[in-house]
Amino acid sequence: MEYKQGRYSSFIKPLFAIIDLVIIITAIFLFEINLTNSYLFIVYIAVFWIIISFRNHFYEVQRHTRIVQVITLLLRQIILFALVLYAFIGFFKQPNISRLALGNYVLIVFLVTSVFKFLTYFLLKKYRANLGGNKRNVVVIGSNEKSRQLINIFNTRLDFGYQFKKQFCVKEEGFSLESCFSYIIENNIDEIFFSVAELSNNQINGLVDFADNNLRELKFIPDNKDIYAKKLKYEYYDYIPILSLRTIPLQESLSKFLKRLFDILFSSTIIIFILSWLTPILAIIIKLESSGPIFFKQSRNGFNYKEFDCYKFRSMTPNKNAHLLQATKGDQRITKVGKFIRKTSIDELPQFFNVLFGDMSVVGPRPHMVSHTNKYAQEVDKFMVRHFVKPGITGLAQVSGFRGEIETDNDIINRVKLDIFYIENWSILLDLKIILQTFMNALKGEEKAY
Repeated sequence: MEYKQGRYSSFIKPLFAIIDLVIIITAIFLFEINLTNSYLFIVYIAVFWIIISFRNHFYEVQRHTRIVQVITLLLRQIILFALVLYAFIGFFKQPNISRLALGNYVLIVFLVTSVFKFLTYFLLKKYRANLGGNKRNVVVIGSNEKSRQLINIFNTRLDFGYQFKKQFCVKEEGFSLESCFSYIIENNIDEIFFSVAELSNNQINGLVDFADNNLRELKFIPDNKDIYAKKLKYEYYDYIPILSLRTIPLQESLSKFLKRLFDILFSSTIIIFILSWLTPILAIIIKLESSGPIFFKQSRNGFNYKEFDCYKFRSMTPNKNAHLLQATKGDQRITKVGKFIRKTSIDELPQFFNVLFGDMSVVGPRPHMVSHTNKYAQEVDKFMVRHFVKPGITGLAQVSGFRGEIETDNDIINRVKLDIFYIENWSILLDLKIILQTFMNALKGEEKAY
């Protein structure tokens, strides 16, 4: 089975956020606001601009977003930002700040960010329509009035950036979902749109499972079927309502940017203040007990199923089965120092280099050995959903008792369920909670840490 490797353009929206921050910081120096501490004010407005943007979904302007929605985002953003600015006066007791200058500052920020917002909005549309960039390959399953209208939108609204590839007519003789699946994989289709009215519940479930297990996005042209009972995301493409099966917070560019920023800061702290002195000490101890390398490198599957080299401190004697067999309780391959560093999870610390390099995140679904991933992808339903985000050093499943050796089918099934819950409900606060729980578990030791 093949899996899709391409994803969204991930740098555009974070770049827009950085440019907006430059605008709001630079504009401060155009007015005599009478600040007693400029650095405090800059940090204050930058932090709150990001927080407001995150809550307001200010940078989540999609290819099918209408101009009226962009105007609404701008007005809501600047009103909230203005309230936060004037709150600075009372919160930090700054009676000498000029309210008039602050008002002029808000007006300039609103005008400049609005011009930039509209400029980038229209330039991206021109880029898609005239240059054919930023395309998403799509197919439509179903043949009715709404599906035909949607295909017409794909073919006429080139600024949306959808490359319509094929329509599958369910009522045609010889139609089968298997032929759809083969076409989708062979032609690198990104998104699947289908009419709920034309498929049976069993066919819908099969389509959902295929999309989950092959990292495709599935979107519904709705009617009144039971599918409404699921957690869905509702969007409009012109005037056609479309439903998406799964909302993934980390597909939003700002969320992705914040998580990546946190990963860089956290991993850099661990590398500088812990690994810098701990690594040479462990290197000596590991070498004294057994010959072989200090670090153990193993291929694992990460974001979008891409393989990467995952690093650990070596905790076993070198053996030919290291890449095939998990460590088990009482495993004779584990060295004396290995037993200690595995029990305390110290052996995982080199993975902070993986985080810094961008292959992993501090928190996320734990990556498996390639041999195990291939096995579970075939045997465990929705296992591939875990690869919609970067793998983590720790994760919700690990702090919930499902770390280490997989002894029964329930171990991997429950691990996948918790990983999917994390993916669909991610937040910075959830990450912090998992990190704290991981630290507490390491201090008291875990039963399956062997």
